[in-house]
Amino acid sequence: MTYHHLSREERYQISALLKEGLTQAQIAAYLRRHKATISLEITRNSGL
Repeated sequence: MTYHHLSREERYQISALLKEGLTQAQIAAYLRRHKATISLEITRNSGL
């Protein structure tokens, strides 16, 4: 299995889609990424 980093554009899209109220699963489907990838990105950049 290969791993591909999220692009800067994908990170911006995640942020924008979260602000629009989409769920992590919806964002994952929209970006064609696994739900875990989206979850990790949100957690990593949540500022906690």
